[in-house]
Formats: sequence, C-alpha cells, structure tokens
Amino acid sequence: MNQPTFFDSFDGQTFDYSQDHSRLKTALDRVAMLMRDGKPRTLREIADGAKTSEAGASARLRDLRKPKWAMRYNVAAVDSEKVSGGLWLYSVTYLR
Repeated sequence: MNQPTFFDSFDGQTFDYSQDHSRLKTALDRVAMLMRDGKPRTLREIADGAKTSEAGASARLRDLRKPKWAMRYNVAAVDSEKVSGGLWLYSVTYLR
C-alpha cells in the first residue's frame, strides 16, 4: 500500500501507517457521517453510533478540527457545550 499524502495521513509519534491508518480512517469516516445531521451528541452517543470507543470518538472529533481533515470532510466547525458536571455535547457544522 502506498504511503499517504499530507491530506490523508494522521499525526503522532506512535502512528504506524500499516497498523493504524485503515482503522483510524474508518473511524473518522463513521464519526463524520454520523455527525452530518448537525445533532448535538455526547461522546458516548458518538462512540456508539460510530462503533468506536469514547476516546476514539474524542480523537476523531479533534481530527475534524484540524485544517487538513476539515477541508477533506467540508467541516466548518466542531463545537462543544458543557451540559453539567463532566457531560459535554458535541456538534459538527459542515460547509454547504
């Protein structure tokens, strides 16, 4: 498999393309697709809907905030709102 271009790669010292790329890209696709309706969701709801862990859902939301991924998925903003205690709601706004 070819190495990714800048716009198709993930970051991090421990990232190994051959071991991690497919899994992370699939999770990112699922999170982006789930959030396309603009509905605010908790990390648990995102994780359940995207079939990933809460930590994975959180990381993929952070990825969608990065310019290279935002551009690829047409993301205008990833917003968060504290509901109570440690509960947060996340929503993604897409460009038209």
